[in-house]
Amino acid sequence: MNVEMPKRGKFEISWGVVPFVFVNLMALGAIWTGFGWTEIWICLTLFWVRMFWITAGYHRYFAHRSFKTSRVMQFVFAFMGATACQRGPLWWAGHHRNHHRFSDQPEDIHSPKHGLWWSHVGWLLTPRFNEAPMHRIKDMAKYPELRWLDRWFLLPPTLLGIIVLAVWGPAALFIGFFLSTALLLQATFLINSLAHVMGSRRYATSDTSRNSFILALLTFGEGWHNNHHYHQSSVRQGFYWWEIDITYMILKVFERLGLIWDLNVPSKEVMESNRVDSGAWDKGIWGTPPVRRKIHS
Repeated sequence: MNVEMPKRGKFEISWGVVPFVFVNLMALGAIWTGFGWTEIWICLTLFWVRMFWITAGYHRYFAHRSFKTSRVMQFVFAFMGATACQRGPLWWAGHHRNHHRFSDQPEDIHSPKHGLWWSHVGWLLTPRFNEAPMHRIKDMAKYPELRWLDRWFLLPPTLLGIIVLAVWGPAALFIGFFLSTALLLQATFLINSLAHVMGSRRYATSDTSRNSFILALLTFGEGWHNNHHYHQSSVRQGFYWWEIDITYMILKVFERLGLIWDLNVPSKEVMESNRVDSGAWDKGIWGTPPVRRKIHS
């Protein structure tokens, strides 16, 4: 798949962007309602909880199959991930698999080499990527409940918004739900953009992925992006004890509870191999990446 970037003056806006713009603008409703510490705590809680379901479910399970679970729990991961307003699990995971297959090549639809704005959010605003790439996600698309949820992806966040409004009122809806959703979207998009620009490189991958402690804290471990591109199927993205990976910590609790099993983690030999020297750590996204080597998946 060769991706043709929009030419200047010919950028097309998809109608699918309406929910995205709506979510970001609705947080301004707090100007009229006001807000307090209750609304702030609801905002932070919904941000943290949904960050986990996106990173654990949409990313590490659906996109990379880094652990196993039951069909019921699989749907729980999908439904809870959908509350984050990042479309359906098949759409999300399918496009993410495409990103790994062609990372930082012309076919990578959200590489920073196409521009930071494009990689952060521009690619989402065009109609060309509205459809889920089902050929990339056939293993998950065989489940009818996931195809249904992928079609009705607005249902989970709508139900969550209604619950927040009914229990805590309009201010909680604007700050607790809409603001947390907007912040969650931006935090997720930072991995597409800044995680290929900001940080250091430990492994010689064929792309420009980088490790960032700041992004890892913000996204529950997703900021260890160079680690992830090196060993894509690892459920653990912070390879060492000092690389904080909150999603992995929570998934270990799920494992103890019997909710998930067969967690894929890299061996010591894998973690210590294929390293780059310190001189390669400071190359930017337009620098020449290290030579292509075998990547663990």
